[in-house]
Amino acid sequence: MEQASIKERNNTVNDQLSNRQHWMSTMAKSCSQLLHALSDNLIDESQFETIRAPEIGLTQVRARMGGTGSPFNLGDMTITRCVVRSTAGHYGYSYIAGRDKAHALRAAQLDAVLQTDSNSTLINEQVVRPLENQLQHLQQQKTAETSATKVNFFTLVRGED
Repeated sequence: MEQASIKERNNTVNDQLSNRQHWMSTMAKSCSQLLHALSDNLIDESQFETIRAPEIGLTQVRARMGGTGSPFNLGDMTITRCVVRSTAGHYGYSYIAGRDKAHALRAAQLDAVLQTDSNSTLINEQVVRPLENQLQHLQQQKTAETSATKVNFFTLVRGED
């Protein structure tokens, strides 16, 4: 009986973690202007304590040849990170590629608000889902552009054997 409840609780925690990873990733990859446009009316009513103000840093990117080879240093990239705490006591974190402090602050605020059960459904429908749709549209557009330039190489075999 206890093992079943522990397993059920672990599944719930894993689902919450997976959902949070998904919305944090979506907000980090999205366009800053669209993120602000979709969330301005939702965030203006909330109060946040800034734990770590948006700050720009540098991180090193490592890669592997073919995905399985030896790791090597690909190069450096800038990131902006931010941490806030909502009035409900939830911490919101964000790590954004680039130097957009406003984007990092808004993503951290939304992460904190999304952790409350009362607001998560509304914000998911009004902010996260449109951002997902935009990212999917951009990915499809990029795939179409790339496939238009695809070259098929083939070799004709002469029948001399």
